[in-house]
Amino acid sequence: MASLTTNDVIGSAQKVPDDAIESRHLKMTDPGDFDAEWTFPLADGRHRVQFQHGTTSGKRVVVVDGKEMLRKNWMFHLVGKETFDVGGKKACIHIDPKGMSYEYWLEVGGKSLEKFVEQRRKSTKTWLPALRGQHHRVVLEKDTLDVYVDGQKVETAGEFVEDGTETHFTVDRFSCYIKAVSSGHRHAGIVHSLILDGQEVPETTE
Repeated sequence: MASLTTNDVIGSAQKVPDDAIESRHLKMTDPGDFDAEWTFPLADGRHRVQFQHGTTSGKRVVVVDGKEMLRKNWMFHLVGKETFDVGGKKACIHIDPKGMSYEYWLEVGGKSLEKFVEQRRKSTKTWLPALRGQHHRVVLEKDTLDVYVDGQKVETAGEFVEDGTETHFTVDRFSCYIKAVSSGHRHAGIVHSLILDGQEVPETTE
């Protein structure tokens, strides 16, 4: 495995907080513009969903991460919902009347986006280490113990140690592990730490 030198940097690459939700209803100025846009995190990274709604034709267009996922150029009903996949999760855009206009809200995994992200915040841990000038994203799903590196699920090897467990894997050829130890407090539960080449990586908000 590769090892770190003094020229390598381990840190947390904080740009947009990783658990942040960005939701916008947009004012259309061009026929190609979108009416609503959402940005949110999943295990494989942050995703952007854009929605276009023709309020006279019923036209509906869904774009996920820049790729058109759904297009209906004419719909008799101007309200309703559209279902699609994003990051392996089932998502649904709801179109509801609001006075003389419309409002749009996003559902992911059978929950409103806000409730989904809040539940995910409790069930995952995320780290954003920087190695040799390259930023990486490590996510642990606590319920399944699955580990994702830069959006890809990776093979891991578990090991029992004196004070807990270690889950070993690699990030950009560097050996690392997630250490799980008891907090000693019932409500706090298990504490997870990412150790990369012997150094602890700061956790990001998730």
